[in-house]
Amino acid sequence: MKLHFSKAQLNDLDTIMTIETAGFTPQEAATRTCMASRITNYPDTFIVARAGGTIVGYVVGPATDQPTITDDLFSTSQPNRPDDPYIAVLSLAVSPRHRHQNVGSQLLVLEQLTQIARTQNRQAITLTCLQRLIPFYEHQGFQNEGRAASTHAGEVWYNMVKKMLY
Repeated sequence: MKLHFSKAQLNDLDTIMTIETAGFTPQEAATRTCMASRITNYPDTFIVARAGGTIVGYVVGPATDQPTITDDLFSTSQPNRPDDPYIAVLSLAVSPRHRHQNVGSQLLVLEQLTQIARTQNRQAITLTCLQRLIPFYEHQGFQNEGRAASTHAGEVWYNMVKKMLY
């Protein structure tokens, strides 16, 4: 499947929310208001993948000065600051029909977010994930740094970090 990548736009919001709610529990999923704010505030680090013109997945990761994700990032957004050393992935989601086709890998590593992090001279990409997803992220070059302090959605999360090599 040939993918095309672009920055998320507000007119993509309906499709993004459909994918978000299919990929996360109601407690984990971002609200429509939060997602719209992310599109506005993170224009360079909110990337959608399209197949045949249809959005099939996305990744959103604001710049931050924190080496691990803090729960406040899920509910508030500020414009990306060029001097922040990290990108924090808040959502990586792929439509159910397009899972297991390397869409997530391409968004995260091969084509997109890793390249943006390098271009912006970030030190690392950080995220939290559920235990069952640790092998996926390790395969993408992330290191498991143990259980996260995050209590987002009442889940147990694990810190995953991919350091940028220059």
